[in-house]
Amino acid sequence: MPTVLITGAGRGLGLEFVRQYAADGWRVLACARDPGAAGLVEIAAKSEGRVTTHALDVGDHAAIEALAGELDGTAIDVLLNVAGTMGADSFASRGMGAQRFGRSDYDDWLQTFRVNVFGPMKMAEAFLPHVAASAGKTIVTLTSVVGSMASNLIGGLYAYRSSKAAANAVMKSMSVDLKRHGIIALPMHPGWAKTDMGGPKAPVEPVESVAGMRRVIAALAPEDAGRFLQYDGTELPW
Repeated sequence: MPTVLITGAGRGLGLEFVRQYAADGWRVLACARDPGAAGLVEIAAKSEGRVTTHALDVGDHAAIEALAGELDGTAIDVLLNVAGTMGADSFASRGMGAQRFGRSDYDDWLQTFRVNVFGPMKMAEAFLPHVAASAGKTIVTLTSVVGSMASNLIGGLYAYRSSKAAANAVMKSMSVDLKRHGIIALPMHPGWAKTDMGGPKAPVEPVESVAGMRRVIAALAPEDAGRFLQYDGTELPW
């Protein structure tokens, strides 16, 4: 039975990943700040023990290390860094007017980096032995096309955009460094999905986004390490 560890599993795309992987018979390590979230508890209760929930804030490095120790000896085929934040000044509060020039909240900007950049990096470092011991040997971090330099035509979104660009750079370097372990690491854009972060006007349903990403992940080959892929398999510009 393959195993997937998912951060940000309490809602949105993370919860949909839990639902779909569980339905396909995977062992799912579902990590969330609130492991008692109703949707997550419901899936776990029906999983016959294959879905376990774990309290985890990816901004807390000590908590990440503690969980890695708790799961010592567990091979993890796919490590999915889904947890993310847009910060307080977000689509939900201002739409595309969020995080404009002259309105920077630097404390919030740093917190956005803690979650979106430092979190995935620390997860990869802490869980390297678990992933290296598996057959799947895959690490995927959900980033965003908003982090693409080539695609930035409207400006704004300073904290979120820069954090996703940084996460892309982190995953590109990681793909090089972890090749010697046989691990495929890459960033992935889930599309503009209809979640709390993406908002109700987003064109992509979570079920479509996650199903697409799972197909892409299942088909990954060593030469895909470090590519920037969209949920439908399209390669995106940096």
